[in-house]
Amino acid sequence: MAREYINASNFKNEDIPDAKGLCFGIVVSKWNNDITNNLLKGAYETLIEHGATDKDILKYEVPGSYELIFGAKIASKKNPDAIICLGSIIKGETKHFDYVCSAVSSGIKDLNIKLDIPVIFGVLTDNNINQAISRSGGKLGNKGVEAAITAIEMAILNRKS
Repeated sequence: MAREYINASNFKNEDIPDAKGLCFGIVVSKWNNDITNNLLKGAYETLIEHGATDKDILKYEVPGSYELIFGAKIASKKNPDAIICLGSIIKGETKHFDYVCSAVSSGIKDLNIKLDIPVIFGVLTDNNINQAISRSGGKLGNKGVEAAITAIEMAILNRKS
């Protein structure tokens, strides 16, 4: 039985904790920039809407999704409360997609183990451009919004620990 796709970006604002006083790093890939710019816009606007200020959002651009890991490591030096990694990897005709997806997910996992702050995986891994469009502000919502909400919740959880 096929699963019906839902827009997970639909949420109630009152259910999201206040981000006031929190600092966030956003590392965004320039590769597939039509997609990643939408993810960045969604994440940034969500953080602002929930109380973060522009000066509390540090933005870093890296060439591609593979470089998100090092970009996040650089961002961590500014001591943010959470780092959001945003990228878009679209499957092609070679195994490059598999290697990059594996390396990026493993690298972000490693940063979560090594660093004392949460590093959020906001990387789309789609089979085609239409799937990426659907997940970066299209019919399936904006995964940048979801990454920002996750960053807020994890930053608050980390402060409580």
